[in-house]
Order: sequence, then structure tokens, then C-alpha cells
Amino acid sequence: MPPESEFIGRKFANASGYTLELTPSNSSFAGYKDWFIQTYNRPGYTIEVGEGTNPLPLSQFDEIYNDNIGILVLGAVL
Repeated sequence: MPPESEFIGRKFANASGYTLELTPSNSSFAGYKDWFIQTYNRPGYTIEVGEGTNPLPLSQFDEIYNDNIGILVLGAVL
């Protein structure tokens, strides 16, 4: 993980109310986020939103958007 990853993750957690969790080592290096971190040496995050089976119901859109708008704004400036 790049050194600033936890700092940024905590900012995202504070902005959204979500809990910051570490990726279990047995599930690392398995997806786009892991490729991005390895290739660009920049922080990468997976933000788990909504409840239920994918695709999530459209009825959850407003709540998910409102919970995540702070992360989107911070991501643009950090």
C-alpha cells in the first residue's frame, strides 16, 4: 500500500460514515483495485455500497449517492 493510503481511507470513511476496513491478505491481488495500486503505486479503494444482490435496486440510488458524494469530492482534491 502506498504510504498515504490509510490517511485518505480515513478521510473517505469520515465523509461517508462507512467503516474503513483492511483488505484481507487472502483476497488481495485479485481485482482492478489491486492492479491499479501495483501499476501506478497510488492508493486504490473498493467502496462497498448498498444491500442485496447485484444489480442493486434503483430505489437505493439516492441513499447511495448521498452517502458517497463526500468521497467523490474528496477524491477529486486529494
